[in-house]
Amino acid sequence: MTEANDHTTPQANMLMLQMLAGFQVSQALYVAAKLDVATVLADGPRTVREIAAGVNADADALGRIIRFLATLGLYRTNGDQVEVTELGATLARSRDTAYNAALYWGETHYAPFGRLLDTARTGKNAAEGYFGKTFFEWIYEEPERVQIQNQAFAWVTAALRDGMFDGYQLPEGTVVADIGGADGSMMVRLLADEPARHGIVFDQPEVVTAAEKTLADNNLADRVQAVAGDFFHSVPAADVYILSFILHDWNDEDCRRILRNIARAANPGARLVIVEAIIPPGDQPHPAKVIDLTMLAMNNGRERTAAEYTALLDSAGFTLDRIVSSPTMFSFTEATPR
Repeated sequence: MTEANDHTTPQANMLMLQMLAGFQVSQALYVAAKLDVATVLADGPRTVREIAAGVNADADALGRIIRFLATLGLYRTNGDQVEVTELGATLARSRDTAYNAALYWGETHYAPFGRLLDTARTGKNAAEGYFGKTFFEWIYEEPERVQIQNQAFAWVTAALRDGMFDGYQLPEGTVVADIGGADGSMMVRLLADEPARHGIVFDQPEVVTAAEKTLADNNLADRVQAVAGDFFHSVPAADVYILSFILHDWNDEDCRRILRNIARAANPGARLVIVEAIIPPGDQPHPAKVIDLTMLAMNNGRERTAAEYTALLDSAGFTLDRIVSSPTMFSFTEATPR
């Protein structure tokens, strides 16, 4: 029998070792964010003991975590002095950094992923087995979880989708409804330069209340409503519907329920715009393939290829009109109800 190591190299083994240690990286990043180390360092270098005293941590343990994260470029060390780098500053406490995303994934996704093997064997998502209920049911039980989810999604909108709308024009229509619009961040991006349009941010009651402040802060409260509801039951009437980062959360059957509710409520001539990543063919790396693994473990959703979106829309009574790529990982899939 041929030994397995006859087919490997030291370089491949070292790469695999680094990949297997990924859980250590994500947990160290979570700790750095949760303890708010970057914010303590915002005014300049500190000693490890000063940092530990400022965040109520053990100096030896925190120093070892900082030493490890310095190898990844988050900090620069000079003896006992620690300085935060541009990369490390992305974990400082702010709406505009990855801070909330680090807390969100660390406190909601990390533990359920330990049951990914169960998902591979049964096809059932790991989160439901871990929490004993669906992921979103668990999230909505606690206002704090809803808040951190909204904040994490707002950062994703601001950071990962920056420049996404450059050169893109929404289909014509006076009333734009963002279905599953969370805190209204997407609506702000869509209607900030569209004074003739009116909008609706539609989401669960536990979620959509955050939109009222976002809309007021951006001077949109006079022409955009925050409306509570459940898109599995009904949605408001509109001329243009936005489904941004929504359909990937659900399986095909659930997606058809959402799409058919939109078709029933839509004004004559209405259009649908789906904002999602499209999985490209081939084996090249793409963020959508990473997100698809999250969908597999955390709920019953999935990322989709262009062919899969075409088939899904057709089965729900929509015709796919075009897919418009953007400078980001996301695309605009436009469709018309038949």
